[in-house]
Amino acid sequence: MESVEIVKALRSLGLGRGDIVLLHSSLISLGYVEGGADAVIKAFLDVIGKRGTLLVPAFGALGVIPETLKKRRDAIFSDCPVGTVAAVGADAKALCADHWKADTAHGKDTPFTRLAEKGGYICLLGVDQDRNTSLHSVEALLELPYLSPVTRTFKTPDGREVTKTWNYYPGPHRDFIGLDHILEESGAMKIMRIGNAQVRLIKSDLMFETLLALGSGDPAFALCENPSCADCVRQRAAIFAADMEKESFRLTASSRLAGRYVPEMVENLKRAGISLIELDYLQGKACALAPVKTLKRAVEDLNEAGIQVSALRVPAVPDDPAKLPELVTECGIRRVILPLANSEKAAKALVKKQIEVSFVNLCQTSLSAKEQMIAYAKKFDCDLTFNNANFVLAGEMPFLQSYRTGHFIKFMNQLDLIDCKWDGEATSLAFGNGEIKELISILRCHNFNGFFCLGGGMPYPDSLEDAVNDFRNLLAAM
Repeated sequence: MESVEIVKALRSLGLGRGDIVLLHSSLISLGYVEGGADAVIKAFLDVIGKRGTLLVPAFGALGVIPETLKKRRDAIFSDCPVGTVAAVGADAKALCADHWKADTAHGKDTPFTRLAEKGGYICLLGVDQDRNTSLHSVEALLELPYLSPVTRTFKTPDGREVTKTWNYYPGPHRDFIGLDHILEESGAMKIMRIGNAQVRLIKSDLMFETLLALGSGDPAFALCENPSCADCVRQRAAIFAADMEKESFRLTASSRLAGRYVPEMVENLKRAGISLIELDYLQGKACALAPVKTLKRAVEDLNEAGIQVSALRVPAVPDDPAKLPELVTECGIRRVILPLANSEKAAKALVKKQIEVSFVNLCQTSLSAKEQMIAYAKKFDCDLTFNNANFVLAGEMPFLQSYRTGHFIKFMNQLDLIDCKWDGEATSLAFGNGEIKELISILRCHNFNGFFCLGGGMPYPDSLEDAVNDFRNLLAAM
């Protein structure tokens, strides 16, 4: 293949005089080209002319064509040590100027967004969307929560050594390949073959318009659905965690739902994007009955992994209530959930040690629970953990009857995120008689700042991942 054939094909694809194009390429994909990389570069420059500009990525070894253009005497480099580009042509200086001063390596005031502002193109010659650096620009403009800052020490164009951090820098794998059909269907991209290479020509501004709209509605738009892809699982978790930070409530999960052993709990919580855990069961046994050394080590390991304990749930009050304050104090736990019935001595002992006490309703009516909460509240500071499943087992409708009859909003500091049928069979959220959707909705209306606990007080029928998805879908439906 000769340069003139490439020129003809590029013009057929839509490139013309005065165009600006960012080229990502694989020379070998074309097949044999007489003159090699120089011939390919010449073809692009012949098509766009003196008023046009050709850019290539200049960070790392990205192929023969970029390396060849970088060696040209007329090549201009952007002065940013991350996301660097090299350019040749009329707008090279304007596109590359002050790249290092931008807040992000790929977002606003960078060559990538300036290209779009000037109506330029992105050309993928023999490579796919995984090589499309401008997709990082879309992520940066959306300020997606799975992106991280990056810091470098370098010399500025005037010779000063500076250390600078760029926000929203891209990380590991995303499913950029999956965006191909979206760009083609939107009209932002044309595809044709040049030699042996499949070539994509993308109108940069239309690409940004299409994907920014998509990403605004779905921040996981560039992530794959493969549950075995640790990168995308972790990035989805970051999105979920960011969504939860916007809520007034604090999301926690029971240790029984998170896993049997601490390492399993940590892995599952991190995959889910949850940083709080309620300790109820450890290795199949009640945490409140665990030896101090065992529970303390578990708490330390969780804290070291970035998981904080929201509470210790006590399924049954020990015969010697004085042991409970000793256990939680030694383990650094500051909140305990006790059964609402027959827990006064334990509660007093905990409050005396300045441990926060929350009572959870058992299989009792709302009137009974209300009377006990009023009595306890007169004696010491305490709050209520509202367990809708236990009200179902007491024959009540948890929202229409229990919540309203008991006026529990005055006492509540936690809602257990569980559900069950009248016969006690556990179900996924909103598939039982627990009116969990209504309870979540009204508490959000009250700007509730207590805890929502996935799997609190009852075994969940599925995994933590399933519970999180159920909860996420429930919120999305509100």
